Amino acid sequence: MKTAALSFKEKLGYGMGDAGCNMIGGAIMLFLNYFYTDVFGLAPALVGILLLSVRVLDAVSDPIMGAIADRTQSRWGRFRPWLLWVSVPYVLFSVLMFTTPDWSYENKVIYAFVTYFLMSLAYTAINIPYCSLGGVITNDPGERVSCQSYRFVMVGIATLILSLSLLPLAEWFGGDDKARGYQMAMGVMAVIGLFMFLFCFATVRERITPAVPTNDDMKSDLKAVWKNDQWVRILLLTFCNVCPGFIRMAATMYYVTWVMQQSTAFATLFISLGVVGMMIGSTLAKLLTDRWCKLKVFFWTNIVLAIFSTGFYFLDPHATLLVVIAYFVLNIFHQIPSPLHWSLMADVDDYGEWKTGKRITGISFSGNLFFLKVGLAVAGAMVGFLLSLYGYDAGAKQQSATAVNGIVLLFTVIPGVGYLITAGVVRLLKVDRQLMQTIQIDLAKRRENYRELNAYQEGKSVDINPEGVAR
Repeated sequence: MKTAALSFKEKLGYGMGDAGCNMIGGAIMLFLNYFYTDVFGLAPALVGILLLSVRVLDAVSDPIMGAIADRTQSRWGRFRPWLLWVSVPYVLFSVLMFTTPDWSYENKVIYAFVTYFLMSLAYTAINIPYCSLGGVITNDPGERVSCQSYRFVMVGIATLILSLSLLPLAEWFGGDDKARGYQMAMGVMAVIGLFMFLFCFATVRERITPAVPTNDDMKSDLKAVWKNDQWVRILLLTFCNVCPGFIRMAATMYYVTWVMQQSTAFATLFISLGVVGMMIGSTLAKLLTDRWCKLKVFFWTNIVLAIFSTGFYFLDPHATLLVVIAYFVLNIFHQIPSPLHWSLMADVDDYGEWKTGKRITGISFSGNLFFLKVGLAVAGAMVGFLLSLYGYDAGAKQQSATAVNGIVLLFTVIPGVGYLITAGVVRLLKVDRQLMQTIQIDLAKRRENYRELNAYQEGKSVDINPEGVAR
């Protein structure tokens, strides 16, 4: 049994929620490494330690937040109200994270750790409920892909706004004072993000509830979710899928500045063109999965990406037009798997309910968000550590040949290897189109049986339609 097709307004609203997240998250992916090394003044290796260490705390905070969200009772549902409650702290901490106090180096290090931790905590509190929301607004696998496609188009628009405006705004606000410029520019992005969150809250509705409600404790829920073999595998996929793209994104500013030897204005246009490519990739995802199973599309896209990204290494970085075209095409392919990945998370949640009898959406998605953040942290730390290993010097007027080659590897070959590993992990999943059809039919029967049983126990008559389904 399928829910009705979602309206354009609701799909747009759902996408607006992640757009709000990415007004800050996009800045972290695109600019945080560069900001910490070249503006804030931290050593590259220390940046790697910072990004990685906070993830240890997520191992505790993420499942707790997932369990809290699953148990939330409000007139707006379980997950939706968190968009309202946490949006202000999230955007506030993001501005503080891009603020550079005039302190000693040791105190600045402490400040960077504290603000990054607070931002991460707020991100957990808003993003886990938001991602969980995608699993309960519809049970139609096709609509889920469509919804996620809208989501990533909106993410693309948000990232485009960010990439086109953050650096120019930073220069406009700060002039020679880059620190003040980044702070003020992030303030503008934060306000835009806040309104996006509020729009999402106002337009999206929760519809899917567990077939058989349970009130078990968190320990029991964690045991149940581990019995979902597909959940364990998609955690690995989440980690592997995020690493290649983030490594390349984090290396982009370095590649444009030191390898292509282009200006900040060119970097803005270069990154923005990549975002346009990703938006096209998001729309292609739905078209491809209408014809082929999403697992097959996911696998073959990553094979193409592995070949294409590695081949990028051999391009002449000074052949500007060729590099720009290749980067645009690469980003189209890169984004195709993203809507499929998040749709698969919801499918795996359905699979878990089908197999274990328990729907634990919050904890299920919190695991994915934890592994996503670990992937981001590992990728960010890898960029920091490898830059340090290759001898990168933020204060130098000219980088060494070793440092330049290291930047090229981070931008091309290393992501290519990551795509190949991701393709291998996709082969471990079995929630294909045929199995999901079986699961949806079975879960629909369970819900009807549960309603019939409740009606019987309450002494109510059950109206049976000609098809034999209780009304």
